[in-house]
Amino acid sequence: MQIQKALVLGMARSGAAAARLLLARGCEVTICDVKPREQFAGALDDLDVPGVRWHLGEQDPLPLLEGMDALIVSPGIPDTHPAVVRARELGVEVMGELEYAYRESTGTLLAVTGTNGKTTTSTLLGEIFKNAGRRTWVVGNIGAPYAQAVLKMRAGDVTVCEFSSFQLETVSQFHPAVAAVLNVTEDHLNRHGTMENYIALKERVFANCREGDFVVLNYDNAVTRAMAAHTRAKVVWFSRSGEAPSGALARDGKVVFIDDGGERAVCDASEIYIPGPHNLENALAATAMALSAGVPAPVVRHTLRAFQGVEHRLEFVRELDQVRYINDSKGTNVDSTLWAVRSMTAPTVIILGGSFKKADYHPLGRELMRGNITHAVLIGDTADAIEAALKDEGFTHCVRAGYDFQKAIETARSLAAPGGNVLLSPACASFDMFSDYEARGREFKRIVKDLEPNMA
Repeated sequence: MQIQKALVLGMARSGAAAARLLLARGCEVTICDVKPREQFAGALDDLDVPGVRWHLGEQDPLPLLEGMDALIVSPGIPDTHPAVVRARELGVEVMGELEYAYRESTGTLLAVTGTNGKTTTSTLLGEIFKNAGRRTWVVGNIGAPYAQAVLKMRAGDVTVCEFSSFQLETVSQFHPAVAAVLNVTEDHLNRHGTMENYIALKERVFANCREGDFVVLNYDNAVTRAMAAHTRAKVVWFSRSGEAPSGALARDGKVVFIDDGGERAVCDASEIYIPGPHNLENALAATAMALSAGVPAPVVRHTLRAFQGVEHRLEFVRELDQVRYINDSKGTNVDSTLWAVRSMTAPTVIILGGSFKKADYHPLGRELMRGNITHAVLIGDTADAIEAALKDEGFTHCVRAGYDFQKAIETARSLAAPGGNVLLSPACASFDMFSDYEARGREFKRIVKDLEPNMA
């Protein structure tokens, strides 16, 4: 169905990009957001043109649905929102920005989802294709709207799209040539309710894949391994344990790729620039996707040696008074922070806490008891729950900083020993204190860079 009239609900980056693409395709567009125009600080001014109706600062979008062909919703708007429910009653198609952008896109599409590792894997995969000489767009949950890239796409381009479970709620026709599910662990149950619902949403990334397509799955994760039974596409494994029968594997200190053509050496595992066992998994996933899509192994090898990681994911900020400060603000769930903790090879003070996601923090307590964490500085809404779980597991070196981020960093500094680390890896979303994890990470870096050296 050709969309002629659309309501875009939620005017953050993805919503604004969807509105621009709709307008470029000749649609009549209505934009709606609870925030008034002045709060957008001019970011939407280019949409103040004929063909666009503005409804900013309005609480009730339901009257705007009459006569619409499509409702395009922000990822933050759940399936249960009254506007989504009413749109479906009226026969108005509901989709997200990524679904709409896919329908208008061209070229080869690769899609990445999972609980953790999405951004690193997507960025690395994009670099591999760029190094292979392909014009490449890295879009989606990573922060760059898909719809924005579509306006510039040409046939032959490659798109790497990172998906969250929120965005997978609103896909229907989305069909990548190569889809990957990196891992599935407990997350976002405050929205999805059960693990069964969460897993089912992750599987939607490859729901339309068929013969001739590839689905890349983590052999070492029981949930993703079981997904192989739910696709008609060719399954390609990746495995840090090396136990998978084929795919991208870590074996005897090397990364190898095994398919119908035999075994190919990619590189020594020690050559991968980004550190930590979780990043070895990310590298294996990107390798499996790239080689399945026909990228030559030497290009993959070169990129794995050169790629230095992504912002807000175990990002080194500075060394001050012989203490290293590390920004892992993208650690927004327990499993992600577990990997960060395991990567710490020196005594470390960790900053934990944020907004609630119905998480169980006991596994984090057990890991802190085993790892190199000396103290935990607790912030935000989850401080009580985290401290209780840590103490249940025997970790008692907790210090509170309330909602004062500056105080949290200064407290961590006072507890850190020379030769050690201060690690921001909150294990929580950021919405109690910040607009998103990026804002939290930027503020951490600003405060850390402004710290003055101790005078001996």
